Amino acid sequence: MGQRIALPRTRALTASGARRRRRALWPYGFVAPAIAVLALVFVYPIVQVVRYSFYAGSPGEAMTYVGLANYRNVVADPVFRHSVLNNVKLLATVPVMTALALAVALLLNGGIRGWRQFRAIVFLPYILPAAAVGLTFSYLLQRNGVINAFLHDVGLGSLAPDWLGSTRWVVPSIGGVIIWQQLGFGVVVFTAALLALPGEVSEAARLDGATSWQLQRLILIPQIRGIVEFFVVLEAITVLSQVFNYVYVLTGGGPGNASSVMEFYIWKNGFSLGSVGVASTVAVMLLGVAGVLIFVYMRVRARAASA
Repeated sequence: MGQRIALPRTRALTASGARRRRRALWPYGFVAPAIAVLALVFVYPIVQVVRYSFYAGSPGEAMTYVGLANYRNVVADPVFRHSVLNNVKLLATVPVMTALALAVALLLNGGIRGWRQFRAIVFLPYILPAAAVGLTFSYLLQRNGVINAFLHDVGLGSLAPDWLGSTRWVVPSIGGVIIWQQLGFGVVVFTAALLALPGEVSEAARLDGATSWQLQRLILIPQIRGIVEFFVVLEAITVLSQVFNYVYVLTGGGPGNASSVMEFYIWKNGFSLGSVGVASTVAVMLLGVAGVLIFVYMRVRARAASA
């Protein structure tokens, strides 16, 4: 009798457990199509790029396996090393735009008249296409462009170099354009963070006799430190991996290879010269650097969210 009672109960428990397992798998079934699309669009191309980095030739022809030769040749290429150096130089724009954006955000947070309109004006360049920005500044920064013409008109012709045609000034000029466009994003992010702070702490500091400078330096900025770190990492990723449009439109990598960056080096070898293996090799390198920065960004974001 005991076995006749236990058997149906065991079967019922087994059926209930199977239903629970099926219900637990339903969410994965819903997201499976999206995962498949992501794998097709992102994972497969990345795998192919990594594979091509070990081959020489073009995908339309017979490709030859060369192992790590592409990596050795790329590292030994002075144009590649100069491109990496230019990316490192452009990283100097990150602290500059961070400091400027924070200063403007603190000024707007002070409650000046029309601060919302000023914020919108500062943010406007950020939503403009990078190609359009580069095309506009290519006219402004020519040897006989608007900026140099203005400097000559006010008697400062000695301060009017060939911004885009000089090996000395071309990278700083590109950096200035990047700062001009990216500044608005930082202003909006920092202003939003400042507006979200509780007002009681600032009011208490004012009652204790804190000056405006002390309030900003000792009270406001420390409270948005996580947001500042997030912005720095995000802009570092942008400067390393999203400056091709500026270089291509402004200078085409010139004069010579003076303004070449890693993205432009990839494009030139992959699409202009047909060296897919070399382009894939540099793309893998850039992906590795960007991956490290993205990991740092995720850690900073998680720490800011938990703060």
